[in-house]
Amino acid sequence: MNRRRSFTGKQGSCRWAVLLGVTLVLLAGTARAESCSLSAVHGDLIFPVERISADWTCRLHAIIESHTTVTRVGPIRVAMAEPLYRYLLSEPPIAATLIRRLGLGSYRSQAWGERQFWGDDGEGTKGFVQLVYEDAESRIYFLDGSHESRLLPHITGKAVVFLRMAVARDHAGNEDMDSTIVAYTKLDNRLLSGLVSVLHPLIRGMVTSKLQKGVETVHRLGVAMRQHPSRVLREAEQDPPLPEPHLVFLRTVLDPQLGSSQTILPATTIP
Repeated sequence: MNRRRSFTGKQGSCRWAVLLGVTLVLLAGTARAESCSLSAVHGDLIFPVERISADWTCRLHAIIESHTTVTRVGPIRVAMAEPLYRYLLSEPPIAATLIRRLGLGSYRSQAWGERQFWGDDGEGTKGFVQLVYEDAESRIYFLDGSHESRLLPHITGKAVVFLRMAVARDHAGNEDMDSTIVAYTKLDNRLLSGLVSVLHPLIRGMVTSKLQKGVETVHRLGVAMRQHPSRVLREAEQDPPLPEPHLVFLRTVLDPQLGSSQTILPATTIP
């Protein structure tokens, strides 16, 4: 009888210990989420950060709160209608392939899991891009990558990128997209972070240049699609052709424009 009571007592103690442990973990998680809250304002724009999961909120918080540089670019106008622009944003490998085949840049990209992509701009910057949040107007990305150049030592780091999109019209009435980007970068190397006062102008200039060039390259792709839709389709269909679902989409978007030619102004940054 005493043994039974002793055994039952031990079971009760174990249950209470487990319950206490679970409770502490949950409370710790709640406290961590509260301490990792994000500001909704970035670059004078408001983003719905409250819709981001707690885990991602903390990961982004760690970068934003101790960033090495923060950069705002735009709004930059892109010569693409909204459906095409959103499609290519969601399919970086397709955009990179078309840009490369049309001789507009050296970008490469590959899908790497759910809403994650690997990318290489062909100019020393490469890494992984994870789409954290999206809605009709905004996208929020997490980047983990590296950069090599003659001016800077080998750099590895992470970034949080906020993208705001808005529909616009050009002088001819064509639908365009305005893009504004706010990027927070944080270097992995503590020594380099300690030299931020010296490296800051170079790093900030590099980030600004990369962001602006990326958007302007997409603009040039849009120009090619409007002015030379048949050429774009030929490049998409050349061996190895793009996957059929993407070809179907491009034919639907570009076919009505075949035979027409429109004058598109260079990409412009709107004050």
